[in-house]
Amino acid sequence: MADSLLVHEIYLSIQGESTFAGLPCAFVRLTGCDLRCSYCDTAYAFTGGKPMTVDEVVLALEAQCDFTGEPGDKLPLVELTGGEPLLQKNVHPLMSCLCDIGLTVLVETSGAHDISASDLRVRHIMDLKCPSSGESARMLAENIAHLKATDEVKFVIGTVEDYDWAKAQLAQHRLDQRCPVLFSWVAPLEPHQQDESLKPVPAAHTPISRRELVERINLDKLRVRFQLQMHKFIWPPDKKGV
Repeated sequence: MADSLLVHEIYLSIQGESTFAGLPCAFVRLTGCDLRCSYCDTAYAFTGGKPMTVDEVVLALEAQCDFTGEPGDKLPLVELTGGEPLLQKNVHPLMSCLCDIGLTVLVETSGAHDISASDLRVRHIMDLKCPSSGESARMLAENIAHLKATDEVKFVIGTVEDYDWAKAQLAQHRLDQRCPVLFSWVAPLEPHQQDESLKPVPAAHTPISRRELVERINLDKLRVRFQLQMHKFIWPPDKKGV
């Protein structure tokens, strides 16, 4: 199908991260990712899924959201995630279709792919990959210039070295003057989530605890939002479809 996407799952949950954390949200998880971050907890989405047309995805989401386009509709928030959603060219017409029917559309992306082609109504949640991810070199620096005030930048921080790197990026690019900035603590993976294709954390790195991360943010008086993955405190950390 010329206009199809490879979809791993569509489900209703709460938004566990970002400035939208705690709100009901419908998720579209697309299949495939070209990064192998050390802490990835969705390696199951590297493969599999089923082809769906843009129209089929929109219909599935409308059913999840009880959305009719009328004022007072129950659930206007949708996130496109992965994997890496920007790997699939038909994600762009999907974004526009969802925006056209009045949904607030979040796109979770690794920062390794061009965000400038996205519909301007979309809100990117864009990673800047810290050193312990093993994928810092994949950062597409040009994306920073394309960030809108409605976008968000996320640093996933698991080590002291990550924190220092993130703090330097924050200052160098004045990120907190562009859009909200999130410092997200790395939650340890369950043993069965340790996909053998993931990059190793550099042996010389020093792990950082949640408490230490918060204390460093306070000490340095950074204008960032500390976040935890809220859904992992509600359901088992490895549960899918939440």
